[in-house]
Amino acid sequence: MIKFIFKAILRDKNRSLLPVIIISIGVFLTIFLSGFMSGVMGDMIDQSARFETGHVKVMSRAYAENKDQIPNDLALFGVDSLIKSLENEFPNYNWVQRIRFGGIIDAPDINGDSKGQGPSSGLAIDFFSGKSGEVERLNISSSIMEGNVPQKRKEVLIGFELAQKLKLNIGDTVTYMGSTMYGSLAFESFIISGTVRFGVEAMDRGMIIADISDARRMLDMEDAVGEILGFSKEGMYFDEKAVLTQNAFNAHYAQSTDEYAPIMLRLKEQNNLGSLLDYVNSFSSMFVIIFVLIMSVVLWNTGLIGGLRRYQEFGIRLALGENKGHIYKTLILEAVLIGAIGSIIGTIIGVSATWIMQVHGLDISGMMKGGTMMMPTVMRAKFTLDLLYIGFIPGLFAMVFGNMLSGIGIYKRETATLFKELEV
Repeated sequence: MIKFIFKAILRDKNRSLLPVIIISIGVFLTIFLSGFMSGVMGDMIDQSARFETGHVKVMSRAYAENKDQIPNDLALFGVDSLIKSLENEFPNYNWVQRIRFGGIIDAPDINGDSKGQGPSSGLAIDFFSGKSGEVERLNISSSIMEGNVPQKRKEVLIGFELAQKLKLNIGDTVTYMGSTMYGSLAFESFIISGTVRFGVEAMDRGMIIADISDARRMLDMEDAVGEILGFSKEGMYFDEKAVLTQNAFNAHYAQSTDEYAPIMLRLKEQNNLGSLLDYVNSFSSMFVIIFVLIMSVVLWNTGLIGGLRRYQEFGIRLALGENKGHIYKTLILEAVLIGAIGSIIGTIIGVSATWIMQVHGLDISGMMKGGTMMMPTVMRAKFTLDLLYIGFIPGLFAMVFGNMLSGIGIYKRETATLFKELEV
């Protein structure tokens, strides 16, 4: 029977072509848009975690209250012992130290006179120990436009756009001017080892990245650090796990009244990412549900109209002696086959388009010029296993449901009535 119905579907294009096309388009859009939204939003969260928030972050209480101002005078002390404690108590995280600082970058000419200056946001990470994994985590190697990663003291990376603005080349010397942890003036000369472009306008036009040991000497922050970031060894952020880690750590200092006591914040509590994550999850689910409902209505109507147009066929089959139950069953089975064919075609196209968008992405750097928002300038989709079956919800079930409703008419009408109405 299935073989017979399948042949009928292939031979009668008027019966199957339009439903298959509609189902394929609907399934393709459902899969592709779902994968695209997951990829874009996931990249935004992941980029914020890698560059700013970590999965969890440890700071002093006073620093946390004013963290947007980068108050290094409120930094954590006794970092070496604190890091050992974190590694022992929470071994399922990788713990890294970072110092953020801001100031002015001055570019001297061959005579030592200033040829240009620009504001800079500095980031100090561990380049030289080989244990932190920061170079890989921040994708520094792949983001270098010219030069290479710092190999020795007083070498730095600077933003590609900042280098162009100040007309700097690899090997040139720049001078940082800012303030130390204790409020005194800080002056330090660095050699440019490379220029980087992260695809984030706010970073590329003013970033300077130095080794944390150089930053500590420059800012008088020996055994002190602004932030300690924790990254789950699983590679992904799970809020339930982060909550348990946060509660366990903060319980140690719950009774302390010291404003310099450490406090841990998870990703959702920083940079308004909590509301963004909740919004993304709610919007993604709502989008899929709404789109599935819309496609279900369209396919339901397609099946309903297709079934109504075949009343003449049903009349002939009833006149030839076929019972109503058998006609109804073949109608449903036919809808299952048409829905499966369309869903498979749509899934193949949708998954392929998602994979292409994941590999190549969509460059929106032209739209981001002058922006300060932390988000990637290449929008990518993300393939997940649920994309393999999510399109079958509207593609298969809606088609079947539409044909089930239209087929009810088979039981409500008599053979004579069908003959009279359709002039068979």
